[in-house]
Amino acid sequence: MIRTATRAESDDRLLRLSLVAVWLVTAVVSIVELNGQSRQVLAQAGIASPPWLVQWLIVGGAAADLAVGLALWLRPGRASYGAALALMLVMTLVATVLQPTLWLHPLGPLLKNLPIAALLWHLYRRATP
Repeated sequence: MIRTATRAESDDRLLRLSLVAVWLVTAVVSIVELNGQSRQVLAQAGIASPPWLVQWLIVGGAAADLAVGLALWLRPGRASYGAALALMLVMTLVATVLQPTLWLHPLGPLLKNLPIAALLWHLYRRATP
C-alpha cells in the first residue's frame, strides 16, 4: 500500500525546503561576494584586517551555512533543526553586537530571523524524536 503525505507533512516539507534555500543560497552568495559585499559587511562592523581573518570569517560562515543547508535537506530531523536554530541565534547575536543598527534596516536582515526561528521551532516540535 502506498502512503501519501498528509497536508501537514506537505506543508512542513515546503517550509523545510524554503529554509534549505535560505542557507544554501546564503553560502553561495557569501563566497561569490567574497571580495565584495561579504568583506563590506565585516568592514562596516569594524573588521577589515588582517585580510586572512576576514577571509577566514567569510569562508567559515559560508561553510557553516552550507553544512546546515545540507543537513536540513538531506537529514531533516530534530538534530538539523536544532543546529540551524543554534547557528541562526549565534549569528544573530554576533551581528547584533557588531552592528545593532541592522535591526533598523528597512530590508530587515536581522528581523527576518524571527520568523525563521519560528519555522525551525515548529519543524523541531513536529519532528520525530
